[in-house]
Amino acid sequence: MRFLIQRVNSASVVIDGKTVGSINRGFCVFVGISNTDTEQIADKMIRKLINLRIFSDEDGKTNLNLASVEGEMLIISQFTLYADCRHGNRPSFLDAGKPGPSNELYEYIIAKCKESVSRVEHGEFGADMKVSLVNDGPFTIWLDSAENGESK
Repeated sequence: MRFLIQRVNSASVVIDGKTVGSINRGFCVFVGISNTDTEQIADKMIRKLINLRIFSDEDGKTNLNLASVEGEMLIISQFTLYADCRHGNRPSFLDAGKPGPSNELYEYIIAKCKESVSRVEHGEFGADMKVSLVNDGPFTIWLDSAENGESK
């Protein structure tokens, strides 16, 4: 499982010309799911995500987490986080999860985040989405469950 987290001042997602999700200060999280991912892996990744201390305190140090700043979250499914570009110029997506199980896990992630974050918005799995955001910092974090010993 991979999370690309951007600390944002605002973010929104549009599908077919209609805004389906919009947040103010918080995280815009792009979620990539592989065939080997499970709810247990998702739980560990979500705990890490929610507790990330990447907001500045009164001294300008990144000591505050999402709850400390009453932050919001926009979650976007993005299978392209599993693009393999090692061979040729056309990415392979063989490592990305199959749509059915991946969608179930994506919905699980949204539901679990809603248990801890006051406002969680999201895109639509598999849709052609237009995502807009104002990155704050910029501040971008990459979480990969394989790098944290969470999968395989």
